[in-house]
Amino acid sequence: MSAAPSAPSLRPALRRPIPVAELSEHLHIRWRNESAAAAVTGVTMRAHDVRPGDLFAAVPGSKVHGADFAGEALAAGAAAVLTDSEGLTRPAVAAAPVPVLVHPEPRAVLGPVAAEVYGRPSERLRVLGVTGTSGKTTVSHLIEAGLRAAGRSTGLIGTVLTRIGEQELPSSFTTPEAPDLQALFAVMADNGVTDVGMEVSSHALAYGRVDGTQFAVAAFTNLSQDHLDFHHDMEQYFGAKARLFDGRARVEVVCVDDAWGARLVGPETVTVSATGAPGADWQAEDVVTEPDGHQRFVAVDPEGGRTAVRLRLPGMFNVANGLVALACLQAAGVEPGVAAPGFDALTVPGRVELVELGQPFRAFVDYAHKPAAVAALLDALRSQLAGGRLIVVLGCGGERDAAKRQVMGAAATTRAELLVVTDDNPRGEDPAEIRAAILAGAQAAPGHGDIMEIGDRRAAIAAAVDQAKAGDVVVVAGKGHETGQEVDGVRYPFSDVDELTAAIRRAAS
Repeated sequence: MSAAPSAPSLRPALRRPIPVAELSEHLHIRWRNESAAAAVTGVTMRAHDVRPGDLFAAVPGSKVHGADFAGEALAAGAAAVLTDSEGLTRPAVAAAPVPVLVHPEPRAVLGPVAAEVYGRPSERLRVLGVTGTSGKTTVSHLIEAGLRAAGRSTGLIGTVLTRIGEQELPSSFTTPEAPDLQALFAVMADNGVTDVGMEVSSHALAYGRVDGTQFAVAAFTNLSQDHLDFHHDMEQYFGAKARLFDGRARVEVVCVDDAWGARLVGPETVTVSATGAPGADWQAEDVVTEPDGHQRFVAVDPEGGRTAVRLRLPGMFNVANGLVALACLQAAGVEPGVAAPGFDALTVPGRVELVELGQPFRAFVDYAHKPAAVAALLDALRSQLAGGRLIVVLGCGGERDAAKRQVMGAAATTRAELLVVTDDNPRGEDPAEIRAAILAGAQAAPGHGDIMEIGDRRAAIAAAVDQAKAGDVVVVAGKGHETGQEVDGVRYPFSDVDELTAAIRRAAS
């Protein structure tokens, strides 16, 4: 649907026009204003992004219906419209001089429609998809690093960025909308990409954004409380994740270190465990944390092969991420001994990202913004302490799962000597009310550490740095790689890495 203007979507070179009649017949979608000559060359959900010859997908949204923008789309040259019965009631659609495809759930067919229009591009690629609450970004980056170590031509799609070979593009969603995703696959294939690591969010699965995509490998990392404002409960959240394992992938890789992963295991599933789950195909042994925070471990594969792995990323959860990536890569034809050397130098923006300026304490930025992720992060970083304190800066996003705020406060303060509660992305909510919920959880936690409240995130980061002494660890959690802060509908430039860097420099001057 139409929204605030954004950069034009990436499109492949002009493809063969696809007759609307062919789409209708192949995907069993009824249509009106039939014309044997009608054909489309692209697909978009955004009226302001329509190019002549496009199919405009007018789908219902949470606040408005995409069909409300059909007039704009038709004026821009849309050659056909896809909508539902409600969309048909809109005047511009009802009077449209172009074919209108009608489906009771247009989102459900949008992925396959876009895949057909763009020539089924995922069939020309090996797509390795990763889902789970935490670890999607890290595993996708590890997969890309392993593929590159094997000499593959790679693509990457995820929260931090999109990459086509060496070309980097910003990401708006963890997983793009279906038309953008299929167009992106086509651009990648046209540019010689052979293998793509991608994050697959629960929203993407619920909305059908990856429908029409052929996966070589599907992977599951873990599941913990998040997004319950959207999924309502954990069963529904799990059900969305489970859609990636409905047979659409040739190989399924599942981490069984939680009960949710175990529920996904079938006869052919490749299983992974960093905690020694009995019978898991991939295991980790001899895990060692080095003085600089790097980790070494031995990955034991299903055939009993042993591969030495070194990661710059601390924590057992990253050992699990490394194992999942190795299992995915082997399924894609890259052996662990070839892939593992690619892991050694990898850093992932905003994922336990070290900020090192010669200060006498260690400082990190991380994207942890859910209770289990905060707990795992802080447990891992305690190993970085040299007799000092763990100091955490933490907020929660507005207009998102409010039930996790108190839990996050408790998870942080029971693990840190000092918790600085601040703002994250309050969006349209009152920041003080969000902070109050975090504080309530923290203050109610038995044996909690010291707690400060500083709403201004820049000032909160500076205060944490001012409190830090030799041997301490400072971690700024929640926003990770993000370069903006959204307050009352306005996105202001803001980077935790930049602010932490500036605060350390000021403290040293």
